Amino acid sequence: MRIGLGYDVHQLVPDRPLWLGGIEIPHTLGLLGHSDADVLLHAICDALLGAAALGDIGKHFPDNDPQYKNIDSKILLRRCNELLSANGYRVGNIDSIIVAQRPKVGPYIPQMRQTIANILGIDPGAVSVKATTTEHLGFEGREEGISAHAVVLLLPTESTN
Repeated sequence: MRIGLGYDVHQLVPDRPLWLGGIEIPHTLGLLGHSDADVLLHAICDALLGAAALGDIGKHFPDNDPQYKNIDSKILLRRCNELLSANGYRVGNIDSIIVAQRPKVGPYIPQMRQTIANILGIDPGAVSVKATTTEHLGFEGREEGISAHAVVLLLPTESTN
């Protein structure tokens, strides 16, 4: 078994869609980034790559590479899962948290869990997504940005021999 930890943060800005957990959330602000800036999927990607000792999201999908400009983070998560498989690992489970004062994301969590599970080919019961505010403290509390944390458990791919 291998355990990985991921973290990501992006600034909230006008005139951008807000993507979290692979779904678009209605909000007046969106996250600024080279890709779609989905902090939850980025944190999960970093946790997956870290658990397998494969580096981080910036190593595999650098923000100075034009091919990743505005890329859908679901594609990045799928590619991370392919890297895991090629290195003999599969996802056991994920525990994650979104830190945002607004918008309230609770109603969207079941769809996020299903989306993440579908991409990774795992049961939605193996994907935990939680959300919290910071009681108006820090950059999240001032609604300047959103962050996400993720912890994953990787298991060896079962051999067919």
